[in-house]
Amino acid sequence: MQKSSKRIGEILIEKKLITEAQLLDALQEQKASDGFLGGILIKKGIINSAELVVALAEQFNMPLLELKEEYIDMELARRFSSSLILDHKCFPIHQDEDSITVAIINPLNAIAISKIEDEAKPRRVKLVLVSEKDIEEAIKNYRQYVSDSIRRLLNKDKKP
Repeated sequence: MQKSSKRIGEILIEKKLITEAQLLDALQEQKASDGFLGGILIKKGIINSAELVVALAEQFNMPLLELKEEYIDMELARRFSSSLILDHKCFPIHQDEDSITVAIINPLNAIAISKIEDEAKPRRVKLVLVSEKDIEEAIKNYRQYVSDSIRRLLNKDKKP
């Protein structure tokens, strides 16, 4: 992942999503709160999460996906820790011979990315950026898939 030399604020201004005054105001708040600039701009109602994800994809030179348009291999996801999926909001979506594609919402989460790489070994990891709404929907579907799998196993054990 090669980060652009542009900062997120510059990208948002170039896209005419925020003004310089809005950026300066949000940066002041960021100093006081130590939060993410994008989160502050969303909380203030200046941008929405979809606009932020597009800007982050540009900043981090990452592909941007809509998960509802992708096939998600739930069996692949089950091979990863639930902590990675539920707590870090990283979702393995498919694999090929030498790599696993993982959807993430925060390209700055070094701990999560390190865990992904450890759990994916020996395959390399391809990161793609998705919206928080998309990852939440994938997690909901994952929980349902796991629940259904457990129910099938329990019913199988009940049969004489």
